[in-house]
Amino acid sequence: MSFLYQPTDEQPRVIHADHEILVVEKPAGLLSVPGRGEDRADCLIERLRGAFPTILLVHRLDMDTSGVMVFALTPHAQRHLSRQFEDRRTKKTYVARLWGRLEPKTGTVDLPLIVDWPNRPRQKVDHEQGRPAQTDWRVVKANDAETRVRLMPVTGRSHQLRVHMAELGHPILGDPLYATGAAADFPRLMLHAESLRFKHPETGVMQGFTAPAPF
Repeated sequence: MSFLYQPTDEQPRVIHADHEILVVEKPAGLLSVPGRGEDRADCLIERLRGAFPTILLVHRLDMDTSGVMVFALTPHAQRHLSRQFEDRRTKKTYVARLWGRLEPKTGTVDLPLIVDWPNRPRQKVDHEQGRPAQTDWRVVKANDAETRVRLMPVTGRSHQLRVHMAELGHPILGDPLYATGAAADFPRLMLHAESLRFKHPETGVMQGFTAPAPF
């Protein structure tokens, strides 16, 4: 699936930096890492590399998603943080606006996911070969037109939150892959990584970083 990449002019905001880690707010419309081809070289990690030349990747956010991301500034920090993500010891909270009224107020989606090869980068539910994926949700406010939710992914599959909400019949507003019609007709994907908690790789102390949703 091809698309014209026109990265946003909005720059990342540094939330926290020390000699081990860098925490930033990623703008929507910017790749986390370079894509294939010179036209997809502009990305978050490259924009940060000038000021933080030792920057190392730990995790990603979708191009269309904004919010809190952590990078490592040393190989030790990269190993430490990567293991926390792999072992699901990090705590992630997202804010999203969904199509329609989501009920009940809280719940969990437990649907296994796999890449939809003919339609990459789309993912799909596959009960035979999909990898386990769980998302907890909590409604913040709702009306018949839309629902504002907090999403707490238990696992970290590609496009997990977007597919899970679409499977509930309440796609995330502005989603170019999983929403259709009026639900897709928004200026951006209404998904934002609001908070991230993890243990600092040097001190072992649990720290949390937040960035309020811009929508």
